[in-house]
Amino acid sequence: MDTELVGQRVVLRTDRRPDDATLVDDFTPELVDVGAHHLCPGCGEPIAIRSAVECIAELGAVERTISVFGIGCYTAFSNNLDIEVLQALHGRAPSLATGVKRMRPDALVLTVQGDGDMVNEGLQEVLHAAARGENITCVLLNNGVFGETGGHITSTTVLGQRTKNTLDGRDAERDGYPILIGDLIASMGGTAYAARGAVNDAGNVARTRRMLAAAFATQERGEGFSFVEILTMCPTGWFIETQESPDYLADVIAGTHQIGVLKGGDVPKGDR
Repeated sequence: MDTELVGQRVVLRTDRRPDDATLVDDFTPELVDVGAHHLCPGCGEPIAIRSAVECIAELGAVERTISVFGIGCYTAFSNNLDIEVLQALHGRAPSLATGVKRMRPDALVLTVQGDGDMVNEGLQEVLHAAARGENITCVLLNNGVFGETGGHITSTTVLGQRTKNTLDGRDAERDGYPILIGDLIASMGGTAYAARGAVNDAGNVARTRRMLAAAFATQERGEGFSFVEILTMCPTGWFIETQESPDYLADVIAGTHQIGVLKGGDVPKGDR
């Protein structure tokens, strides 16, 4: 890097071409065939899905993993993955995953859904799966908007959050209150593990990976239903600059959907 010391500051020279960048290593996970994707710049969903497949690889369960994707922006990223992927109808991923697990009890079965898919279109599906204690893992990518269909309000949109049809922010009297789906699932008797993570900074990504690993371990031990909600950035749907979205997630979204382990698990106390 072409720099020089000016007083007590190191500054980057701009009057001549900088040195060419050198690729140190390719850190793309082995289960991600193609790192490039068509999701919006700043979207948090690829980070969340990458964390899940890294856990699957570390678990040594690649050959027996079957994932079920819902309908949303994240669905396009399923084509980048080197694991078995089934496509469910809108909201129906937990029911399809239930059938897969009952036919293939040896498989590691997970669903990947957005908040519009899971909490609006298919709320009954995930709640009944949890109530039955189905031995599957459901992963929710929660950004509080229907991203794929225009960025309008969902059942998890927090009060004051702007969407395409709540331009002044969600209002409780007009729009109702957000559903805290992670807390609701944690309250159900068939749920063995429930947690809520985020991908807005390195620390939260690391904690979310541990939550995913704990959820998969819960399934492997046959203890019942496991659930990980992951708060993800959507600067396009939030009407903010890309670089502002991590702080917006922390200040607005996580203020209502609080990060931590909600039931069970072995995440250290400092990460709850």
